[in-house]
Amino acid sequence: MSAETTGSRDFAYWRLRFRAWRHTRPFWAGLLTALGGAPIAYFPYANLKLGHLTLAMATTAGAGSLIIGVLLVTLGLTMWYHQIVRVFAGVAAILLALVSIPVSNLGGFVVGFLLAMIGGCLALSWAPGTPAGEQPAKHAAGHSPKGPEAPEGSAPDGREPQLGSGPTYSPGPAPWSDDSTNGKVEANGGRNSAG
Repeated sequence: MSAETTGSRDFAYWRLRFRAWRHTRPFWAGLLTALGGAPIAYFPYANLKLGHLTLAMATTAGAGSLIIGVLLVTLGLTMWYHQIVRVFAGVAAILLALVSIPVSNLGGFVVGFLLAMIGGCLALSWAPGTPAGEQPAKHAAGHSPKGPEAPEGSAPDGREPQLGSGPTYSPGPAPWSDDSTNGKVEANGGRNSAG
């Protein structure tokens, strides 16, 4: 080892790795959903002590509360590790949160219900972003909208724009069309005609 390397990774390295991992998935949705499952599963089996008084919260739906809580924790982990099913996991988390209201002591005394509901909504609204250096290509590779050799500020055909002419716009072919029609529409029948 050289004097420049320490042999171990420092805190900043792991923090940046965690940040990069967190930004590629619905992290907060999974965390809130998993945290919402904890009070829903815990409170029906808890014995709360208030001084010398023991308050047992056991209900007949204790098994249902445990199943709902475990499923919410599982859905939270699914949101982290399988982002592709985030919509299903979000809808399932919202439905389980709603079911936990009558089944599990008002959804874990409303705390678990709110956490699971917010986590499910966040999972539904999350969308993967594009990396900072990568922008979607709007034109064919190597060709700018004005042409590959056109100087900056010139018209697409190479001549200088006239004052007051305004910007020109050419929509080009539709992305779903093949270039065989060259922008012409046949009106004598065709694939979608009724006769």
